[in-house]
Amino acid sequence: QVQLVESGGGLVQTGGSLRVSCAASGRTFSNYDMGWFRQAPGKDREFVARISRLSRSTDYTDSVKGRFSISKDNAKNTGYLQMNSLKPEDTAVYYCALGSSGPYKSPNTWAFWGQGTQVTVSS
Repeated sequence: QVQLVESGGGLVQTGGSLRVSCAASGRTFSNYDMGWFRQAPGKDREFVARISRLSRSTDYTDSVKGRFSISKDNAKNTGYLQMNSLKPEDTAVYYCALGSSGPYKSPNTWAFWGQGTQVTVSS
């Protein structure tokens, strides 16, 4: 089993930056790819970014390309999502996930989830 704990969310103004972290424990972090999803009130959980097991490839949803950056430090068992040029539409609960077993843009294919961290962008 893997336990994931997100941190680093908060309130930021439009154009600001935040970095959310995802600390893992329980199993070898480097064995898994990692993803970030977000869920706004009344909406489905949506894919944000994904990084491969050894950080050789990344992918982002179009709306965050050029603004967000996903990274993974296997030595620290921690993943990150650096968010720059934030917009009000980025407001959501952000979740990290570990270990996809299929199409990684679907939340249904991920084995482990954190509890989420709130990111609010004020206009």
